[in-house]
Amino acid sequence: MSKIAIHSDSDCSATSVSNIFIDEYMSDANGEFVKIYLYLLRLMNAPDASVSLSAIADKFEHTEKDVKRALSYWERMNLLRLEYDDNQNLTGVYLLNSLPRGENALSLQAEDTKVQSFVPGKAPVDKNVSITNDDAQSFPIPEKKNYSADDIKAFREKEQVAELLFIAERYLGRTLSPTDIDTLLYLYDGLGFSTDLIEYLVEYCVTKGHISIRYIQATALKWAEQNIKTVTDAKREAQLHSQAYFAVKKAFGISGRDLVSSETDFIEKWKSDYGFSLEIISAACERTIQSVHQPSFPYADSILKNWKKQQVHNISDINRLEQEHQSKKASENTFVSSGNTSKNKFNNFKQRSYDYDQLEKMLLTTNVQ
Repeated sequence: MSKIAIHSDSDCSATSVSNIFIDEYMSDANGEFVKIYLYLLRLMNAPDASVSLSAIADKFEHTEKDVKRALSYWERMNLLRLEYDDNQNLTGVYLLNSLPRGENALSLQAEDTKVQSFVPGKAPVDKNVSITNDDAQSFPIPEKKNYSADDIKAFREKEQVAELLFIAERYLGRTLSPTDIDTLLYLYDGLGFSTDLIEYLVEYCVTKGHISIRYIQATALKWAEQNIKTVTDAKREAQLHSQAYFAVKKAFGISGRDLVSSETDFIEKWKSDYGFSLEIISAACERTIQSVHQPSFPYADSILKNWKKQQVHNISDINRLEQEHQSKKASENTFVSSGNTSKNKFNNFKQRSYDYDQLEKMLLTTNVQ
């Protein structure tokens, strides 16, 4: 195995760990991934700042694939950049300065677009392009079935499937139950996911704090509906979701906490069901703050639902609707102030006319009696 150069954009000579890494990245990451990242920091200050995948794997009693998976994870977190030669062999690891996660997710720098590191020969993909297509809704989702013991034995004889089940156990931190195995085989056999895509799916869900096999299956079904077939597609979708997550937090002014599942469900709805861009979603959140002076996902949802009904596609459409609304309000105010009192609640009753002379005579007659 060839040597991998380890270098950095930091001039620090000590093995130091950024507070940002500890505060914002470490708690969400797999423990083995954290070990490998810290080891890379240590190697940066070694006399010979190079190492091989096999050496790192031996250090932590991992496979080389485990090490690659950890490196890929930290690359997605924008904490390092992987470098390859013309044959797509890993030749270097470039450690990047840690930035707050919101800044990393919203950045449009070149490092953030390296979501296709393991796909040679493909052009970079515009991060703002949706990966869904017109045929996604027609994708037939096969029904899940229960696999027999003979079926499971036959699948386990395939090296890739056996390795998948082993890796899933490590990620989930438990022995796989029959339900777990049936689900993973359904993703492979029923949905036609590759073992690499399923491994990434499990990793993706676990790093988000979800180890439920039902959550993993629901995410897989969503990917199938979106016609996600490769790890590259899934990474691109994850990057877009991450951008939306931090864009909404920024627009709502939410800090010091993560969004709960009900809130992220709204974001997924706005992005996938409504099909709105981050710019429009952020605009709805900002108008929510202006109206109710606090973050409200249901209120923002009502705004976006109305915009979808009004066929809003960009900020210009929003500005047009708001101008029309202001013009209508101004017209109504002018109508009322011009002397028409039909909307005055004190004038909504039928007006009576009185003969005051006759009333006076009636009062005088009563007093005399």
